[in-house]
Amino acid sequence: MPKVPEGAETITLGAGCFWCVEAAFKQLDGVYSATSGYMGGTTANPTYEQVCGGSTGHAEVVQVVFDPKKVTGEKVLGWFWELHDPTSLNKQGADEGTQYRSAIFYHTDAQKTLAEASKKAAQEHFEKPIVTEIVKAGTFYPAENYHQDFYFLNKNKNGYCRMVIEPKLKKLKLDH
Repeated sequence: MPKVPEGAETITLGAGCFWCVEAAFKQLDGVYSATSGYMGGTTANPTYEQVCGGSTGHAEVVQVVFDPKKVTGEKVLGWFWELHDPTSLNKQGADEGTQYRSAIFYHTDAQKTLAEASKKAAQEHFEKPIVTEIVKAGTFYPAENYHQDFYFLNKNKNGYCRMVIEPKLKKLKLDH
């Protein structure tokens, strides 16, 4: 489980493949950690294979722990909206299935209010309706170790990293 320093906030975000989301949030100033995992389903301690099978109800998510004095929740959610297509139901690029759904799992009532306002503001930038779920966070199950830091450990030897993740990082003007 990610460590949460005193005064830090935690929000859990689903925006397609967790490799992409984690690679971006790890580079945001003020983020203590970005951990790939699973949330939103009914199976306890799911494996990657189970989640990909679609029967667990879980989404691939990244649990973001951040310092609200250095980066606001608004900024974190601003990156979330830019990182993926929140108008695409259960699909991001070639990745398809409910595990790739767009979701904000809030950890406090203040985050819920912020997420709803952020979604409403983001809608102005999209022609199609945003389908992002805003749901109270449940149990977070960290993904297997080989999924953690996946992009940074594999960027020179994995085609998905070059073809899918790098363009997202370039768009956000991040290291790639």
